[in-house]
Amino acid sequence: MKAPPLLLIGLLAPGFSFASPQSMLEVQSAVQQRIGKRIELRHDAGADEEIAAAVRALLRGTMTADRAVQIALLNNRELQAMFEEIGIARADLTEAGLLKNPVFDASAKFPDRPPSATKLDFGIVQDFLDLLMIPLRKKVAARELARTELRVADAVLKLAAEVKTAFYNLQGKQMLFTRLSVLGDTNAAALELTQRQHEAGNISDLDLANQQSTYSQTRLDAAQVAAEMRTDREKLNRLLGVWGADTQWKIADELPPIPGKSFATDRLESLAIAQRLDLAAAKTEIAALVQSLGLTKTYRYVGAIEFGVSSERDTDRQRLTGPNLKLELPIFNQGQGRIAKFEAQLRQAERRLEALAIEIRSDVREARDRMLAKEDLAIYSRDELVPDRKRVLDLTLTSYNSMLKGPYDLLLARQNELAAERGYIEALRDYWIARADLERAAGGNLTSSRSKETKNNK
Repeated sequence: MKAPPLLLIGLLAPGFSFASPQSMLEVQSAVQQRIGKRIELRHDAGADEEIAAAVRALLRGTMTADRAVQIALLNNRELQAMFEEIGIARADLTEAGLLKNPVFDASAKFPDRPPSATKLDFGIVQDFLDLLMIPLRKKVAARELARTELRVADAVLKLAAEVKTAFYNLQGKQMLFTRLSVLGDTNAAALELTQRQHEAGNISDLDLANQQSTYSQTRLDAAQVAAEMRTDREKLNRLLGVWGADTQWKIADELPPIPGKSFATDRLESLAIAQRLDLAAAKTEIAALVQSLGLTKTYRYVGAIEFGVSSERDTDRQRLTGPNLKLELPIFNQGQGRIAKFEAQLRQAERRLEALAIEIRSDVREARDRMLAKEDLAIYSRDELVPDRKRVLDLTLTSYNSMLKGPYDLLLARQNELAAERGYIEALRDYWIARADLERAAGGNLTSSRSKETKNNK
């Protein structure tokens, strides 16, 4: 296999990044800490070309779940569109820090008798209250920017989990298709032998029909799995954002084996509460609402304050110049509606935060229990059921060759062996899908950063 280009090496290295704003770097850091993957913003044609080259380099190797996730994070267009939400929030932050433009007004009045000079009025005013509110407005906008960064980073993690699920589903189907293909070849040879035995008068029409039915069913199952594989492959292509020649990537035939115990399952709820980005975004939303409510309460009795200068030239050409002040009197509207609205929104956000925290804990428990159940099932199938079924098949085949068992017994043993293989493959696939769901529910890594640091120090 050829060595990867320098661009790919740089892309996967922690220090690589295109010229991106600070907000994008914050999102990159959050993603890197949780799933160890890189994301980049396609900000110009040059970046497009470099990312496309890196994606093609990744596609040339055998596709793995990690490779698929990395390709999707670099190449998925919906995710790239999501990144622009950061630019929109940053633009709002810039807007919040700007003064309102001063207002200039002018008028001309023409007399109908002498003196005939035109009366001119000029004035320029600035909203003084707006100047006082700039720092508070910027704090609210900064909170919203932080919440947007967290939402975008959370969308990255969701995409990573979706890609892993699609990948393992496809790989499980391919593993099953390989088994069915091997079994189809075996059944084809068995059918040929059965036909010769039938021609020789050694077996009945029923035995021949059973063997023919088994062979046809195996071909049908393989064709159905192949059709499902094409659908699953296209789903993964959409997530990866590839088309044309880039869709000819190769995938390993076998699902990875179940790894050893690498994380504690009893502290996953606390880990999820600590690192789930959607929960952090909900907390940031509450902080922004608190600031907005405080801002509204602080200035509830202060209306618009406009201060400026006006100049007037009368019809006798005398000019009068002086300050101009406009003050809104909060007699009727004292912000009661705005305050009540913010208070209701704050209570609503607090309840949603509590509901989300409960939902996260439940999702973690559900995904953990499902993963452990699929792990037990896969291990049982691999270590006990599949070997037992293979042993029964071998013994039945020996008895069949010794004419102690009939063709029906041999067919039943083969069907049971295939069912056990299929059950193992599905359990192994479901284990990896459940593990991807658990990673998503836990917010990324299944081990805390503290335990990782301890491991690295050792």
